[in-house]
Amino acid sequence: MKHIPRKRFGQHFLADEGIIDAIVREIAPRPGDPMVEIGPGLAALTQPLVERLGHLTVVELDRDLAARLRSHGQLRVIESDVLKVDFGALAQELAPGQDAALRVVGNLPYNISTPILFHLLAFAGRIADQHFMLQKEVIDRMVAAPATADYGRLSVMLQWRYAMENVLFVPPESFDPPPRVDSAVVRMVPRAQPAPVRPPLLEELVQTAFSQRRKLLRHTLGKWLDAKGFAGNFDTQRRAEEVPVDEYVALALELP
Repeated sequence: MKHIPRKRFGQHFLADEGIIDAIVREIAPRPGDPMVEIGPGLAALTQPLVERLGHLTVVELDRDLAARLRSHGQLRVIESDVLKVDFGALAQELAPGQDAALRVVGNLPYNISTPILFHLLAFAGRIADQHFMLQKEVIDRMVAAPATADYGRLSVMLQWRYAMENVLFVPPESFDPPPRVDSAVVRMVPRAQPAPVRPPLLEELVQTAFSQRRKLLRHTLGKWLDAKGFAGNFDTQRRAEEVPVDEYVALALELP
């Protein structure tokens, strides 16, 4: 029975064999790798992955798709909202005793891709790498350099924790049904020794800085720093997009 894509889940199923092969090459799965796939859908990427891995854990919210996937003998199916999945516990289960071992892949639903990225941020210490297909404009923001229009909160929060690379362009016609946007594949490798900032503090700092992009930081971040009792030196005569990631991180480390 043909599965009808569900708009509420943001379902667009990958159907281009050439693109699928290219994504698998970028992921480079090896037999026995502890890997989790988010949103396997109709298993277009799942099947070539599991053929190389031997076994694969998948997270699928759609109960009809989850039921189909359970019939595959080499898959373990977690029927759940991915935002409720404890990837730290999964890493401990799939790669006990190994640090930064879990590999995570997926075609992320466009409507919740950013919340998924922030959810995974908390588990980056147990993850070896992540390969995600996303809306191209989201990846452009993820990898953006300072002083560009795409540089923002997402750029800073993710670049602090990951080295990232846009590795593949995916046109709309690669999907069924075709989305109205271009897609791309990003590789995310957690940094081995990230600066030991408190993520909630860095997120609050960055969110405040970019809350009014066109204004100088003295109107936003400057007032926030004053309220925190910050007595250090930080140039607030700039706009948020002019400040490199390492300066935001250094500022977060100085705060009480």
